[in-house]
Amino acid sequence: MEETPTGTPVGVDDPYEHAGVCDHLTGDGRCRFALTRAGDDPDFSAERRAADYACVAGDEDREFRDCPHYRSTTDGRECVRCGLESVRIAHDGSRSLLEEHHLSYGESGSTRGSDGASASGCGDPSHEITVALCRWCHAKIHQSFARIDDDVEPDPEAFAAREERRSKEQSEFGFSTARERRDSDGG
Repeated sequence: MEETPTGTPVGVDDPYEHAGVCDHLTGDGRCRFALTRAGDDPDFSAERRAADYACVAGDEDREFRDCPHYRSTTDGRECVRCGLESVRIAHDGSRSLLEEHHLSYGESGSTRGSDGASASGCGDPSHEITVALCRWCHAKIHQSFARIDDDVEPDPEAFAAREERRSKEQSEFGFSTARERRDSDGG
C-alpha cells in the first residue's frame, strides 16, 4: 500500500485508480497549465503549443499519468469511502465533516527528487492526487490498514454530526420577524 512521506498508509495500492480528470483540463480538452503558466515549464508549454494546447491524455496511447503536470484534487462534497455528505453552515467556525486526503503528493510534499523520480527509483512523476474523506474515515485510513475502497457505512458519530448540522441548517431556513426574535429572547 502507498504511504505518506511520514510513513502512514494512504489506503490504496495505486492512486491513479481513484484519480479523476486533471485539474488543468479545460472544457474543450486543452491544457490550462500550458495556457496560463508557460513560464513555469517552457519546454512542456512549447510542446503543448505545437499540439494546439491539447491535453497530453488526448492522445489515444497516453493517459493523465503521462503528463508531468497532472494533478487531481477533490471537490470535497462527500466521503469517497462511506458516502457521508458535506454539510457546511455559513459563518460557523466548526470543523468540517470532510477533509482532503492525499493519495499521492506533488513536488512540495513528496519524497521524490527534482527530476520527478521517486526515492524508490520507479521513475513515475510526482502528481498530487486527493480525495475527500470524512474525519472518521480519514483517521481510520492513517491509523490502520483501512482502505479507500472498503464498503462501509458512515461512523455513528459522523452520522450524528451530519444530522446535527442538517437540523441547524433547517432551522436557519425558517423566517421570524424581529419582534418574534425579540420576544423569544425574553426582551
